[in-house]
Amino acid sequence: MTTMTASAGKQLGVQGGSNALRDQLYQSIRRLSDWLEANDYRGYDPFDGLNARFLRPLTFNNTFMRTALQQGVRRFPLNLRPLLGIAKSRSTKGMGFLARGFLRLHEATGDAAWRDKAESALQWLLENQCKGYSGACWGNHFDYQARGDFYLPEGVPTVVWTSLIGHAFLDACARSPQDGYLQVAVSACEHTLRDVKSFPHEKNSVCIAYTPIHSSEVHNANTLAASLLARTYSFTGNESYRGLAEKAIRYTARHQRLDGSWYYGEALYRHWIDNFHTAYVLDSFKHYTESTGDRRFEQNLMSGYKYWKNTFFLPDGTPKYYNHKTLPIDIQCCSQAIDTLVFFYDRDPDGLGLALKVAKWTIEQMQDRTGYFYYRRYSRWLVNKTPTLHWGQATMLCALAGLYKLL
Repeated sequence: MTTMTASAGKQLGVQGGSNALRDQLYQSIRRLSDWLEANDYRGYDPFDGLNARFLRPLTFNNTFMRTALQQGVRRFPLNLRPLLGIAKSRSTKGMGFLARGFLRLHEATGDAAWRDKAESALQWLLENQCKGYSGACWGNHFDYQARGDFYLPEGVPTVVWTSLIGHAFLDACARSPQDGYLQVAVSACEHTLRDVKSFPHEKNSVCIAYTPIHSSEVHNANTLAASLLARTYSFTGNESYRGLAEKAIRYTARHQRLDGSWYYGEALYRHWIDNFHTAYVLDSFKHYTESTGDRRFEQNLMSGYKYWKNTFFLPDGTPKYYNHKTLPIDIQCCSQAIDTLVFFYDRDPDGLGLALKVAKWTIEQMQDRTGYFYYRRYSRWLVNKTPTLHWGQATMLCALAGLYKLL
């Protein structure tokens, strides 16, 4: 096993304690992995309320009633799903994050069991693609009612899911180029080019839509799609991938605010700034820059990173949800914070200390004794302990594995 980097030990004032810290991380990962295996890699999702077979008929497919049901299940501090007939399920995005985490653990430990788990997750994803599209793509296992009139039926892909899963296949390709994983990422890029609308804007920029059936323009979706296109370009040299990625990155760069932040989206009802969506954008800018060698957006990248790092964390490592308030403390903010800080280690070694603080806080405050991580903490005493799959277990395993590999 590798040992903690000297810079990390110096930052944390650790003298001879690096092994204990790594052991704490690994034990947390093992407990989580055991829970996942015991539950057949199934869990709930924050937005699966419309799978409530006892109440869904009472919505009469009315937008307001669908929203009320979905948000009621999501926001209630106790897990109502077993009472409402909502079953634990596997999640495509969850399996993608698990595949990435298992690959990282195999690289960190050399244990073939982690590699086997990764290959199993990737095979499941190959068998559970959305049907009827021009390439590999993935979506929700539930109907989803968003704000306004955005309604996403089960089985319709999103570029967020597809791009993050595509990165899992590229991770696998980087380790086993002979196994055909690159072709899956290429197929996902073809889906983005052929099935998903890209809306032109001024100055040769476009915004890639969230899904094939909506015109929604959202920054994290746009840039995640660009990140997969750019990273796949680095393997294939396909200029159509690089060209669309550049235009999409230019769109989000143009809409960066003066303080370095981004709204979730440019429509007025999407004018909020949160932790993990900002981190998605930052990761995507970094992937684009490193994959294409195009340094024109370097200032956007680093000013955004500085804003994010200085805004979304309390001194003890607690990750805030919004730029203007801390609560609720959401497990997705915890996991994505760790993952992004680790990803930016080459540019900001000091960020590793913060990543370790976030990990320590999350393990101590959000991990159940059975191994899984809680969904949300509303206060010291009020905690929603719902065992979500992608939104918590998969993202935490991926993030902790990346941190463990770096130490």
